[in-house]
Amino acid sequence: MDRRTVLSLSATAVAAPLAIPVAAHAAGSPARTPDARLRAILREIDPKRIEATVRRLAAFGTRHTLSSPTDPVRGIGAARDWIFQQLQGYASKSAGRMTVELQSFVQPVSPRIPAPTTITNVIATLRGSVAPERIYVVTGHYDSRASDVMDAESDAPGADDDASGVAVIMELARVLATRDSEATLVFAAVAGEEQGLYGSDHMAQAYRDANADIQAMFSNDIVGTGDAHDGTRPANRTVRLFVEGVPTSETPAQANTRRSVGGENDGPSRQLGRFVEDVAPEGTDVRVVWRRDRYLRGSDHISFLLRGYPAGRFTEPRENFAHEHQDVRVENGVQYGDLVEFCDFGYIARVARVNAAALWSLAQAPGTPRGVVIDTTQLTNETTLRWQPGTEPDLAGYEVVWRETTAPDWEHVVKVGKVSEVTIDLSKDNVFFGVRAVDTSGNRSPAAAPQPGS
Repeated sequence: MDRRTVLSLSATAVAAPLAIPVAAHAAGSPARTPDARLRAILREIDPKRIEATVRRLAAFGTRHTLSSPTDPVRGIGAARDWIFQQLQGYASKSAGRMTVELQSFVQPVSPRIPAPTTITNVIATLRGSVAPERIYVVTGHYDSRASDVMDAESDAPGADDDASGVAVIMELARVLATRDSEATLVFAAVAGEEQGLYGSDHMAQAYRDANADIQAMFSNDIVGTGDAHDGTRPANRTVRLFVEGVPTSETPAQANTRRSVGGENDGPSRQLGRFVEDVAPEGTDVRVVWRRDRYLRGSDHISFLLRGYPAGRFTEPRENFAHEHQDVRVENGVQYGDLVEFCDFGYIARVARVNAAALWSLAQAPGTPRGVVIDTTQLTNETTLRWQPGTEPDLAGYEVVWRETTAPDWEHVVKVGKVSEVTIDLSKDNVFFGVRAVDTSGNRSPAAAPQPGS
């Protein structure tokens, strides 16, 4: 096929058949029933196994980063060894595709780290069979804390924050270990989050040093219940996903360009949020929040954002702060503390299914298009887009999507074939464009927003 395809769309054709309207979702992907493999994955996610994981992690008493690394019963070391053992068991059923490692480093003295401390991430990697260099990461943090962030002795069961997130990544590792994924999937239980995101920071920097192609990362942090632990305003179908617009890693030059052309809502993480909404399992409401995280708070996805990787944070819809960062106690008849009894294991399974649908759909689809530019070398009311052609063996072609500048999600899509350049008779000054890849099975990548170029 010719490198250049020209589509002549008149101004009135935006709502006409040539500008194919989105069939079911304003976000831009045609609604599709999950394929048989994904349906099987979603069915196998087991709330009872998730409950067993949360209970076991809470039973270590405390998992504070500064607690004992060697006590076989209590503390972060015992939790680390148990997680490692469980993941190794899952890997043993992967026909060699999954490997498990302890990624340890010494964190120097720093705020909330009073003496050099060894911090260990437990990482399971399921190597892809078609595009192993393309990586998708999911994390939960296995450290916990009491009211005093420096208190390594008091009980800190950390059931919701964040045994729930660790249970999600462990259940995903268990279910997906036996599957053949096209791209690489990484399931990580990270430590040091409560002390300053130290574990994920080290992990993200190791990937950046290796020039790893991480195309998405999700942190699962406080995903234990949908109803604020107290039965009020039940929202058991809702999962929040925080995704930034302007990239954390944006350079001054990139910021200057953005101020000229826009794109505050089109960073890679924002596109990731749109993708997750498209593929979320039926019956679940993914509430995408256009912020990096909650007010003045953060989680392990920020470590990846700092390195320029697209990332988001899954969390429950309504927190109960009596059960986060609190000593276990009863005051005025109110139970404080992050206890197992306040978790909803069916809800955690729902969050795991959202993660599974997103990760599996990303890993089986082509990669997000690279090098997408919008031609700004001449004044014209047409729009020319160019991108680097993908190398996936099952790549079928590309779609161009666009929306009004005031619209939150993609509104129109047109198939352009297996090309790397297209000209559309629609002014780039009036709308936002994106390009996404499609394979022969109909799997779609997240869209990539173009940058000004030639």
